[in-house]
Amino acid sequence: MSTTTRHRPFGLVIAAVGIPAFMGALDNLVVSTALPVIRTELGASISDLQWFVNAYTLPFAAFLLTAAALGDRLGRRRVYLAGIALFTVASAAAALASEPWQLTAARAVQGIGGAAIAPLSLTLLAGAVPDRLRNAAVGIWGGITGLGVAVGPVVGGAVVDGLTWNWIFWVNVPIGVVALILAAVVLDESRGGARRLDPLGLLLSAGGMLLLIWGIVDGPDRGWTTGRVPVMLVGGVTLLAGFLLWQVRNRTPMLPLTLFRSRSFSLVNVVSLTFSAGAFGSVFLLAQFFQVTQGLSPLESGLRTLPWTAAPMIVAPLAGIFGARLGVRNLVVAGQFLLAAGLLWVGLVLSTDAVYIDFIGAFLLAGIGMGLTFAPISTITLASVSAQQRGVASGTNNTVREFGVAAGVAALSSVFSTYGGFANPQDFVDGAVPGVLVGAAILTVGALVAVLLPRDAAIPAAAPAEPIAEPSPAL
Repeated sequence: MSTTTRHRPFGLVIAAVGIPAFMGALDNLVVSTALPVIRTELGASISDLQWFVNAYTLPFAAFLLTAAALGDRLGRRRVYLAGIALFTVASAAAALASEPWQLTAARAVQGIGGAAIAPLSLTLLAGAVPDRLRNAAVGIWGGITGLGVAVGPVVGGAVVDGLTWNWIFWVNVPIGVVALILAAVVLDESRGGARRLDPLGLLLSAGGMLLLIWGIVDGPDRGWTTGRVPVMLVGGVTLLAGFLLWQVRNRTPMLPLTLFRSRSFSLVNVVSLTFSAGAFGSVFLLAQFFQVTQGLSPLESGLRTLPWTAAPMIVAPLAGIFGARLGVRNLVVAGQFLLAAGLLWVGLVLSTDAVYIDFIGAFLLAGIGMGLTFAPISTITLASVSAQQRGVASGTNNTVREFGVAAGVAALSSVFSTYGGFANPQDFVDGAVPGVLVGAAILTVGALVAVLLPRDAAIPAAAPAEPIAEPSPAL
């Protein structure tokens, strides 16, 4: 519960949680467009390039639940500030890297910092605004996060073209310093219900998620049945099974399994999994289409996907504002069906001689679908639990989403490798078409599951607090 209550302008609260969330989302994709230049300047191998990406995503996904649990016990604001500081320092270290291993290490630390930012930013936001503004605030938060995803490839391409690759990390430093000061001044401290740390739970959950996602990421390239991949998969599942058993026995579990007694919480996590797997697994393939088949630069390719990736930053805030009126379940169902329809459209027109106009309508459908999904899923997640359980609920949902991204990329990459490859443009299309269609099928399953969600969801209020100022145009 909150230890203090203050009047805080709505715009400052949004900035205090939105700026760090934007940085974390941006760094998921911004480095991808700079990889060819980094490879040349650092003398990096293909394996190094993979680790520049995976070194961020693996700890980010593995430590989401851990960061949420630490926030519940040590103080959400305290852990959130530590995450921003760690992310900022690691960004400077990445910018100064002169060897591949240095950049890989810095990216890993960035991922740990990002894991503290992602779930706690939403939890702190939900506790900082009054009931009447909460859905709108969550929608704006979703739009800001969507903007980070949208402009990641474009920003990376623009920075590399205009400056040097180091600036994709340097830009985080002044922003991070401002965000740290703003969050420290604006946000209040809060905690969850449990007070004792659970060291064994932290170790089992982080280790299990790390091994499981690492194995899934490596599976398409190294093979699923030989080498280290099956060892990591079995090890990850074993550790996670041990974690669940320990949570049943522990009097102060970091993940209360009673959360899953809520039908809404269980269903929304299934939808989050299918959403992330279908949508981002497909984006992974489509992001390469314009480069592989049409020879465009990373920046040119990123600009062409903007109808898809930029739409959520407009639609997500509107979904948050009008969610209560239209029904959050209806928005999620519509979003998943629109996403599935957009990917089906792409799968039907994808060819070596396809022109850009063939994709614009499909990209818009997919972008609107994503925008209708971000905020309502977050709203349903928080509405399914008590105010004191928001941190662990947000951390769990974010972990499920990141696992879905890794699983979706791995699954659709395997489909791609089965039917095609990178030998020539036609070979790429032969693999991409079935991969995208599988993504559409996964999203359709998610849409059908979403039909079972409750139509209306209201985020429970925290301890009584004074209202913050109404939104001001000046802010």
